[in-house]
Amino acid sequence: MSTHLMTNQTQLALKQARQNVLAQTQILQNLIPPTVSYTTEGTVLIIGPEDLARLAADKLSTMASRVILANEAITSQDETHLEKVMAAATDVESYYNKLIGIKGFLGQFQVSVEHQNGAAELSVVAIRKPHFDLILDLSSTPCLNLEMLPPGYFYVGQDEAKLADALEQLPELVGQFDKPRYVKINADLCAHDRNGINGCNRCLNFCPADAISSVAKKIEVDPYLCHGAGSCSSACPTGAIGYDLPTPQALHSYLNKIINRYREQAQTAPVILFHDNAVGASLIGDDLAGDVLPVALEEITVASIDHWLASLAWGARQVLILNTEATAPTLTQMLKGELALANSILDEMGQPQRLSLIDPSMLANLEPLLDISLDWPVIVPGAFASTSKRNTLFDAIDHLNSQAGEINSCLSINNVPYGNVSVNVEKCTLCMSCVAICPTMALQDGGDKPALHFIEQNCVQCGLCEAACPEKVISLTPQINFDKAARQQLQTLKEEAPFECIRCGSPFATQSMVHRMLDMVGAHSAFSANIERLKMCGDCRVKDMFEDILQDPEKQLR
Repeated sequence: MSTHLMTNQTQLALKQARQNVLAQTQILQNLIPPTVSYTTEGTVLIIGPEDLARLAADKLSTMASRVILANEAITSQDETHLEKVMAAATDVESYYNKLIGIKGFLGQFQVSVEHQNGAAELSVVAIRKPHFDLILDLSSTPCLNLEMLPPGYFYVGQDEAKLADALEQLPELVGQFDKPRYVKINADLCAHDRNGINGCNRCLNFCPADAISSVAKKIEVDPYLCHGAGSCSSACPTGAIGYDLPTPQALHSYLNKIINRYREQAQTAPVILFHDNAVGASLIGDDLAGDVLPVALEEITVASIDHWLASLAWGARQVLILNTEATAPTLTQMLKGELALANSILDEMGQPQRLSLIDPSMLANLEPLLDISLDWPVIVPGAFASTSKRNTLFDAIDHLNSQAGEINSCLSINNVPYGNVSVNVEKCTLCMSCVAICPTMALQDGGDKPALHFIEQNCVQCGLCEAACPEKVISLTPQINFDKAARQQLQTLKEEAPFECIRCGSPFATQSMVHRMLDMVGAHSAFSANIERLKMCGDCRVKDMFEDILQDPEKQLR
């Protein structure tokens, strides 16, 4: 039955079911989340053409201090305009130094300018303070080239409406303010750098606020710059960066509950609509079709591929993501890439393209999109529960596959954090450098026996093993393996009998490692008489050396 053919009575029943479900289901969140604090006294720097900056400064007379940095020519030579400018904010000093750079956030802006053949902090020169608290930027292009500007930085350009809004907000930003600490990092899980070798950089590529950096080869998030976009958490293949409001597991649990409860009450499969809780939320009204369940997030990138596919596996028939102009271009680019991957996975297993990015213009006319999905095969809800982000994703893929083609092939796809590791068995010496550096235990040793094992589901394709291998015998293959058993089993990449000491018989190395040493140094003149010692364990090698010296004390002098 098409949604636009549904009777008003049916739509009312579906809307009532939705209202009941959303009213009785809450996302579990930390009631006292960790926060970061900003402290400001109200010192404001106004950057831009001097005429516009002075007129703006005149309207900010209640601020603790005002400073103008004129970086562009005045916008008008009109005499009346200039007279008005001359009479405005006469007690505010203007500076004309060339801007070098801006760092910081609300209460802590450091502005460097050229000064006497060097550089100086403008706040120190102008107001004898180490920083400005707020910045109003009236320049034709922002002085900070970021998609998400730091708190306390107002870029209005020459937009009158934005200027009026900023002039209203700035005087209120005096005092102490708290903001949630959106993400936390588990360094033990991070695949960015091990033993000085660079691996995964996925989170560094997608932060629109430039809040993520690699400091001393460790990933750090500046909580004062972070806007809670969630792109870092979505991009992180290991779960090392965890979003906290809500956690991925809390969002999984919420989705599972609302989908199951809605199916029970409405007797139909719902459509999940992810939207941001600011612009997106304002666009969603009572006229939204009754079988669409809206899910509000700080930013739409907080929900990632595991949430989308798990929603389908738990019984949603379709997932829509509302993209507005408030979404940073970097986030939109990331979303499109992840959606293409998710729909490729669905397509490969024979599922319809159940995931779509929509814009506000489509909200008023969703019926065609919803009608199509009503004709798709119904998914029997999966019984799996949310565990880790990665395992939940694969549980969802396996369940959706069981409801479609039940394929057991591999989908080769570039630049994804899933895949296989191959080893050139003949050249591998089982030195275990790869095992020591693997952050996810995808590569494991054989314990008491010389062996190299691999679990594909754990592999994030970070490349650390490939870079660390001294023999250069490891290669990576990014892919989605639909064969659950093969993907989860402990595969043996190489195993061999240990090499036993020729004196005492105890195992001390691998056969291939000893033979490799013999090949490398055996022909060298320094080892010509001592070649057999390479076949001994450490203890026996020392004993043999001392026995040799005792038999011929002058030998070592020759």
